This record gives sequence, C-alpha cells and structure tokens, in this order.
Amino acid sequence: MPATEHSISFGPYSAIVTERSGALRQLRYGERDLVVGFGAAGPVPDYRGVVCAPWPNRVADGRYSHGGRSFQATINEPERQTALHGLALDARWTLAGRTASSVSLTCQVDSGPAYPGRLQITAAYELVEDGLHCRVTATNTGDTPAPYGVCPHPYLVAGPAPLDEWTLELPAGEFLEVTPDRLLPLELESVEGHKFDFRTERPLGSIRIDHAFTGISRTEYGLAAVRVFDPSDTGVELEWDERCPWVQVHTGDKPVGPDRLGLAVEPMTCPPDAFNSGTDLVELAPGSSHAAGWTIRALTR
Repeated sequence: MPATEHSISFGPYSAIVTERSGALRQLRYGERDLVVGFGAAGPVPDYRGVVCAPWPNRVADGRYSHGGRSFQATINEPERQTALHGLALDARWTLAGRTASSVSLTCQVDSGPAYPGRLQITAAYELVEDGLHCRVTATNTGDTPAPYGVCPHPYLVAGPAPLDEWTLELPAGEFLEVTPDRLLPLELESVEGHKFDFRTERPLGSIRIDHAFTGISRTEYGLAAVRVFDPSDTGVELEWDERCPWVQVHTGDKPVGPDRLGLAVEPMTCPPDAFNSGTDLVELAPGSSHAAGWTIRALTR
C-alpha cells in the first residue's frame, strides 16, 4: 500500500513529500523535474530524496564506539559491509504540520544496540519564490550524549539531455579518496590538476564520481552551491550553509538497471565513516538540538 504523502505548491514550484523515510519524492518547476523521482508505492530506490540521519554515508562494518561503549548497526549495504545512511530510513515518519506550501514530518530514533541516544528528528520542507527550502532538526530527547550527522539525498536533474552532456560547477578544493572496493575513506586530495576539479563549470562527460568533497568556497554569507546545466540552458542548483562543510557528489552509476539518471548532491555535516574517525562529528548533549538546511531551485541561463 502506498505510504501517506503530502503535495505542496507555490507559484511554478510543486513537490511531493512522502512519509517513507521523510523523502522528497518529487520536485518540479512547471512541467520540469528538478530531481529524479520515484513511484508512490514500493521501496525508495537508490535512497532518492531521503533524510540520512543520524549519520550520512557509510559506517565501516556498521561498528563504532561512543562513550566507552560499542555499537553495531545493521549492515544494509552487504556488498561493501557497511551501514549506509543512518537509522531514520526505517523509522516511522508522521505529519507534524502543513500548509499549502509547506510540510513537516517527524520521526524518532531510539537508543539500542545500534545507537546510544534517543532522537526526535523533524524534516521541514517549504516552497517559496526562490525554490524548495529544507531544514532537518534533531533533538536529543534521551539522557545520554549522542553522535550525530545528517545529509539530504536528492538526485538533481538539469534537463532532458543525458547526464554526460550536463555541465557541473562544484566549488570544492579537496576530495576524500576512498578504497575502490568499499568506498571507505583514505586521505584528502587536492582537486588541482585532477579530473574532479569542477571549480570552474565544465562538462561532466563520462567521469564517474562517488566521493566526498570539502575545502568549499563560500559567499560572504557563508553559502555554497552546486549547479548543473543541460545543453538546453535549463539547470538546477543546490545551496547550503556552513553547517555542512562536506558535500557528497555521485553520478548515479549502476552496474545494472537505469544508469546515471541524475547527479546526487548531498551536503553533509561530516564525512563518510565519521562515527569512527570523529571528523566534524556533532556531539548532541541531552536536551540539545542541531539544525541544518539547504535549498533546491530551478535555473535558466
């Protein structure tokens, strides 16, 4: 049976948010898709539009330690033996509030063998004149400090041409090299002279990317943005603030099935496997909250 979902609109923008993983199922500007969507029934394919919390990306072997205790999360990426994209994926999301142009969903992550804390997570989506504003807030409602990280997982769609024909602008000076088999972090590398240097807009071509980037250039207001354009001069932008010093970019490559349908752009508060490295990991004290936000908007040259 299809999960409950909520349609919102403002001007030429419209969106559908589903209670499956708190996910953004559809975002359109007029008749134009800005993200790769999915059907109203069944599982969410490729984590499209989900809220990844309380960790983004991977935890190696699903194991980590916190506060002198060991935790084991379910391995949901068996081919790489990792726990991928957190615990909110499988939580029960419910409606917290809505208007014609906004909707908020909430879920609870409980403490247990996989996680030390107890979190209330709220994802707020609002359409305004300049696009879709998203904000995820997590509050530690338990009595134990809890590690935390978050990211969205939309696949952006620049236009009707294949992804190989799109151009990308990515204002990042470094990327995190990973192991080829499990995509686990190795060390930071400069993009200077590397195929991943998209600081100046240029075509994606056949380049395959599934990496975290940092060293991000920002405006005087602390904002950064990834932009992709189609040869038809339509495009889409994802903008975020300093709460997310990392961004994962993935060209949607798949060994079987539909390939390179969109560009995943995931502003992250911490890098992959931060529950083990501790890099940029948020420590949520009991009663404290953390919020991070981003905006997706249509572009036209």
